[in-house]
Amino acid sequence: MRTGAPFKIAVFADLHFGENAWTEWGPRQDVNSIFVMNTVLRQETPGDLIPFQRHHFVIYLGDVITANNIMIANASLYWDQATSPAKDRGIPWASVFGNHDDAAFEWPIEWFSTPGIPPIHCPQTATSYSGEECSFKGTGRLELMKNEIKNNGSSSSYGPRNLWPSVSNYVIQVSSPDDQQSPVAFLYFLDSGGGSYPEVISSGQVEWFRQKAEEINPDSRVPEIVFWHIPSTAYKVVAPKSGIQKPCIGSINKEDVAAQEVETGIMDLLANRTSVKAIFVGHNHGLDWCCPFKKLWLCYARHTGYGGYGDWPRGARILEITQKPFSLQSWIRMEDGHVHSEVVLS
Repeated sequence: MRTGAPFKIAVFADLHFGENAWTEWGPRQDVNSIFVMNTVLRQETPGDLIPFQRHHFVIYLGDVITANNIMIANASLYWDQATSPAKDRGIPWASVFGNHDDAAFEWPIEWFSTPGIPPIHCPQTATSYSGEECSFKGTGRLELMKNEIKNNGSSSSYGPRNLWPSVSNYVIQVSSPDDQQSPVAFLYFLDSGGGSYPEVISSGQVEWFRQKAEEINPDSRVPEIVFWHIPSTAYKVVAPKSGIQKPCIGSINKEDVAAQEVETGIMDLLANRTSVKAIFVGHNHGLDWCCPFKKLWLCYARHTGYGGYGDWPRGARILEITQKPFSLQSWIRMEDGHVHSEVVLS
């Protein structure tokens, strides 16, 4: 982060690039999603800010693509499109996997002929990116991450090998350029599964977090912020029953929490760490609230992409970290420029 300047993070959730890739509708939604991201980044970074990349960051919070709708093996082509707004601006980014990012291809019902047999070759539009015949094997988490980290702007990581096929487990240190060795905050990323992996944060991931935190933040003096895609069962506990009322902050509460399959201890660990300020998830497109849970906050992002279910207006959650004294604030920036749901999370 730049000296004296707040460190700002734009969280883009549930973009769902490649959805209905065999139709005209699908690619058009990807264009719309890029417009949302470009608009948010432009509105949150007015003027000529130099060096740009030192105090801005983008997080892609899972379901970057809808792999079960993508009929080519190289789904990373769609992934690269999704991350292009950050890359084109020289803003570093990081990503975490959601339940659709490496899901198996699902044959569209309209492909089936009268005898019930799908065509051997997929539609012409499906091969427009690479010019090669379609493959339905999909692209796994490791391959997607391998492709992403080739980009100079990506801060993502494979994570520990012993946790694979749960891949996007890693931590990023936010520091001031005046003192690169002294962290201002730690950003933790956890793979909450889905697709080729159960929808769970495993006990192995919990132990990894515990060990990593003891290694880099043993006295819990440095604030910690956590990101994953599928909400934990704790989100069900704090979810507003109808309208969003204080102490919760938000604008839409249009569906029930769709939580992970099981809780294996991550919430107990985080709730007992005084350094953990907030957890951010996506997955539920019709929820954008933040609610307190014990000593931390449980927050949703905002559905950013035009892919995926729901027709609620699109936007992005913004986080702002200030250093001295430490402060974590958040709000939601909508595609039309409107700002709402401002909340102090520290």
